[in-house]
Amino acid sequence: MTQPFLPFARPDIGEAEIAAVTQALRSGWVTTGPVTQRFEQAFQAFLGDEALHCLAVNSATAGLHLALEALGIGPGDEVITTTHTFTATAEVVRYLGADVKLVDIDPATLNIDVAAIEAAITPATKAIIPVHYAGLAVDMPAVLAMARRRGLKVVEDAAHALPTRVGGELVGTLGSDATVFSFYANKTMTTGEGGMLVTRDAALAQRAKVMRLHGMSRDAFDRFTATRPSWYYEIVAPGFKYNLTDIAAALGAEQLKRLPAFLARRQQLAARYQAALADLPLILPPDAPAGGTHAWHLYVVRLAEGAPMDRDTFIERLYAAGIGCSVHYVPLHLHPYWRDRYGLTPAQFPQSQRAFERMVSLPLFTAMSDAEAERVVAAVRAVLA
Repeated sequence: MTQPFLPFARPDIGEAEIAAVTQALRSGWVTTGPVTQRFEQAFQAFLGDEALHCLAVNSATAGLHLALEALGIGPGDEVITTTHTFTATAEVVRYLGADVKLVDIDPATLNIDVAAIEAAITPATKAIIPVHYAGLAVDMPAVLAMARRRGLKVVEDAAHALPTRVGGELVGTLGSDATVFSFYANKTMTTGEGGMLVTRDAALAQRAKVMRLHGMSRDAFDRFTATRPSWYYEIVAPGFKYNLTDIAAALGAEQLKRLPAFLARRQQLAARYQAALADLPLILPPDAPAGGTHAWHLYVVRLAEGAPMDRDTFIERLYAAGIGCSVHYVPLHLHPYWRDRYGLTPAQFPQSQRAFERMVSLPLFTAMSDAEAERVVAAVRAVLA
């Protein structure tokens, strides 16, 4: 390896973000306050729907937990989601004492199999958590129609899906009960750690806002900035500590301004990969169907039949060439907790299992240069030669 190691992901932080964070630090208000409120308002404006409530939280995991809690999910309930996701999607269900029902994926899109959702519904089923994998939307019209027909709640895990579109509409503005975005370090925009809970349901939003900060009837910003003494508050529920700080929100507000440019760059990089890798023994990721937009959070290839090596060897050789990569994900049915609790086996999830054994996420991030993208292409071609 003669060139510097190319990481799988790298955040795209500019001088505007640094200046905004510095200003927040100098303001004297570094926890949840005016900058966080402005970030929430800017996010609502980006989604373009004044009926939406946007609540900034310290992680997408927190947002999913708050949404399910506000919907009343609890012991005796079941929530359906995909095995092919990060554990956060499912663990929040267990936080509430409810049970998870895992289902397989569509082999083409790697998104949750809508027919499998329908087959998994029981009298105990209360909600569905579709996961928009890699930035490509689930078939949400089908999921929402099913949910309405069966009386189920829908909370979208949109950690990968900003700004993803379905039929011309942004994820976050669809007919779900709630949508949760992630601003983790490698996402399409970042606050370091953080997320956003979006809903049209005013009661859900109010419950989540109270539970976001210890179950307090008033948050700290309201109490400490009032023009008259207003120190009194009440604890109305045993809440959590899920608020986003103004420091993080300052970073997020500047990142949000750059999101259209971020998307354009991700699309350029994905198109470069699609063209340059098309003749190799790889299954390339599908683009969004007509009327949709792929956010390209991840670029996931799968080794095809006839590939000269297995997935692990492919990764090792890319690393030897200085190219970082990852695997998204080790499916939940393979992890000891989920496997043992629900008696899961790979045979129950053949599509996810087969995809996992062959998949690799190649580097794709907006700070990547054209030369770095060409390094990835050259390394992949050399390894598979």
